[in-house]
Amino acid sequence: MANKMQTIIGLMSGTSLDGIDAAMIRTDGENHVERVGFYTVPYEPTLRESLRACFGLKADVDGRVAMAERQMTLAHAEAVKALRAAHPGAVDLIGFHGQTIDHDPSQRWTWQIGDAALLAKETGIDVIADFRTADVKAGGQGAPLLPLYHRALAHDLVSKLGGPVAILNLGGVGNVTYIGENDVLLAFDTGPGSALINDWVKSHAGLDYDPEGTLAASGTVRNDILQAYLASPFFALSVPKSLDRNAWNLAALAGVSLEDGAATLTAFTVQSVARALYHLPTPPVSWFVTGGGRHNLTIMAGLQKVLGVPVGRVDDMGWDGDAMEAEGFAYLAMRSAMGLPLSLPGTTNVPKPMTGGRRWSV
Repeated sequence: MANKMQTIIGLMSGTSLDGIDAAMIRTDGENHVERVGFYTVPYEPTLRESLRACFGLKADVDGRVAMAERQMTLAHAEAVKALRAAHPGAVDLIGFHGQTIDHDPSQRWTWQIGDAALLAKETGIDVIADFRTADVKAGGQGAPLLPLYHRALAHDLVSKLGGPVAILNLGGVGNVTYIGENDVLLAFDTGPGSALINDWVKSHAGLDYDPEGTLAASGTVRNDILQAYLASPFFALSVPKSLDRNAWNLAALAGVSLEDGAATLTAFTVQSVARALYHLPTPPVSWFVTGGGRHNLTIMAGLQKVLGVPVGRVDDMGWDGDAMEAEGFAYLAMRSAMGLPLSLPGTTNVPKPMTGGRRWSV
């Protein structure tokens, strides 16, 4: 199978619960990637809340996980069908991330729900899923898993820009991929991405997110609360390291106004990224932001201020920041099928390069 190009669909549902991203690529699982198409669909509100009710669970004691898993899987199948209708032709594999509901690598535990057998049956395509378990069981963090895809896209940027670059993914949780000379790769979770902000504006204004960061821009940062968040021992941990979506909560913001809460949580995301600089071998000469957080103008302005070097969107490089995570799991599905590593000591702290994923055939 080496060097053989295949057409693969990748599916991603992040901890921010925006919805389902489906991307189709052609790849050899190494440095060659051709983008074919992308489709995204928001979660129906009832499904979103069903998934949210599963966060933090260690077992399905009342059946809620099984119910949400089935509904979510069928929604993923519909996304695949919509993408294929727009881009007809043979598809070799589906890379199905599923929905992370709990992640605790210190206990060698991670849980992504999603019925891969049902998805294969509904789509008629073999499915590779369960990408994180092998890494976590081997002592790795199980996240982030996209650094190898980032390097495939950006392998020529270091020489082009004259120094190391950083790809910052701001989904529900933030993570950074550092790409240095000679393809040096380091990756880790930085702290909160958009999840806390989304939870705050959802509970206080009924919004799914802070549009362009306008609420945060009109508020005042509560520095006492910000410093309490930043006192978390997570930031002193050596890298690589990873986070669960629920590592922090909103209790400290009780009684704070909508705008000030949004401003404080936005500053928390920005300052978390600034703390990441202490763990990088040398400062990146440029940062490129992907994920939903790149649409938040207040976050982007804050990053530019604290990082002190150019901060752009991955879209500036001709990549699709909305599609990259889904594309990444298509790429990882190809690597899994080839038996290639999905994670490295420098990306998840796994003891040795580790493949992963399991295949469900039609």
